[in-house]
Amino acid sequence: MARTGRPKAELTLSDEERAALEGWVRRRSTPQAWALRCRIILACAEGASNKDMAARLGSTPHAVGRWRARFVQYRIAGLGDMPRSGGPRTVTDERVTAVVARTLESTPKNATHWSTRSMAREMGLSGAVTLAGRVGGSSG
Repeated sequence: MARTGRPKAELTLSDEERAALEGWVRRRSTPQAWALRCRIILACAEGASNKDMAARLGSTPHAVGRWRARFVQYRIAGLGDMPRSGGPRTVTDERVTAVVARTLESTPKNATHWSTRSMAREMGLSGAVTLAGRVGGSSG
């Protein structure tokens, strides 16, 4: 019987990739979204159709096709979240690390712990930016 629809991207795994994907699927601490992506790629490597894999894994054929294509193009790095629209980050990873270190290793004068705004003032950050990356009210 002839196949219908667009052809699937050919997917083959190296031994290292297969071991990494299987490890993430087995690990209980792996986020479920990542584990599902890993299961999709492992099933794709077996040669099953997107529709069959989606039904078996509780996903959609579109999602299976998307993760297959991203894996073929970017390999394991393609399973992560891609950059989204919006403005670029204003706080670097190094700055975040410095804030976390200061929070854990010191206390402010006349207080038992840092508030979001007192830490922002101390580190020269905007008072409206919290450590969780959300925007709060007025600074101060």
